Amino acid sequence: MGKKAKTSRKGKKEWRANISTEDLEDYYEKSTKDALSGGSLAEASDDSLFFVDKSRDLSVKRKIEKSREKVLRVDSMLQRNPFVKPVPSSIQNKKTSKKNCKAVQTAKDAALNSSKDEDTTGSSMVDLWGEKGEGRSKSKKKAKTCTIPAVEIEPSGCSFNPHPDSHQDALALAVADEMQKIYKNELGPEPIPLIVPGEAIDEEEKYFLEADEGTDDDGDDQNETNDNEDADVEKRPVKKERITRVKLNRRARQKERLKAEAEVKKMGALSKEIDSLPNIIQEIAKEDEEKHNRRLRRVVAKHDRLKTRPPRFGKYKFDPAPLQVLLSEEKTGSLRQLKGCCTLVKDRFKSLEKRGLVIPTRKSSRK
Repeated sequence: MGKKAKTSRKGKKEWRANISTEDLEDYYEKSTKDALSGGSLAEASDDSLFFVDKSRDLSVKRKIEKSREKVLRVDSMLQRNPFVKPVPSSIQNKKTSKKNCKAVQTAKDAALNSSKDEDTTGSSMVDLWGEKGEGRSKSKKKAKTCTIPAVEIEPSGCSFNPHPDSHQDALALAVADEMQKIYKNELGPEPIPLIVPGEAIDEEEKYFLEADEGTDDDGDDQNETNDNEDADVEKRPVKKERITRVKLNRRARQKERLKAEAEVKKMGALSKEIDSLPNIIQEIAKEDEEKHNRRLRRVVAKHDRLKTRPPRFGKYKFDPAPLQVLLSEEKTGSLRQLKGCCTLVKDRFKSLEKRGLVIPTRKSSRK
């Protein structure tokens, strides 16, 4: 069969073949969709499409007011906080102190009366930064008063022309302090020596010493015999004992008997403890009394310690200065013949350390 002859596209038949039918297809699709959904929306009435919300939960006005009540965080930070008290200026306080003196006094009286009423009625929340709290007395931290005076009066035996008896008493105190230091150094624990006394041992002599230590013939022979006996015992066959029903019953009865005896002992010990309950109560009361007395002694000792030396603040303890007493040969009886001594600065510095105003440090030796 031969090929068809090509015809020109300028004829009417070709025009009809190339006409598009998309509009018709869209129309048919839309009409089918409207039929399935219940009708076209363009032809529907307004009542079927829209309805009026008549619910009574929140009106439109209330919704608007609620949305206005909401405050953003940025705005809330700019607002004034009623619980934060502003920092008062000293100039304003000076100006208004004389004018509002009477007003403050009346406010204090009112605050005291209101506090009494609140205490009688019961506990309630109080605004610490409010106006009522201003009249109340503020709690101030009490500074720890030092019992040690700034200038201590030394014993009468330390003067330039003391009485012989008072001079001997002061010398006895000074000697007692020095002897206490000596006894503390002598009776204290000995420090670890840095160098061990003795002669150095050469490496060759070390080898000879190790060889001499290992040449104990008698000990080796005894060890060998013991090892042989242990090996013989291990090589012997172990006979397994046959466990019968009689032995099992005997073991069960023995276990029950031991359990019953333990329970009887436990009950006896419990009854003894119950009988000795008054003694236990007395022992507890005695222990409590001893603890209380020990605590009181500790408090008294602490107060006595604070009278003579300050509390420890730094790394080093306070080292009291020695008592300045003249020897019997140094007594002259007059201020003109008295030997000069520049201890005023040291005395004042030790006084500051003793009162806790200066932290004690180690003595620095001049190089």
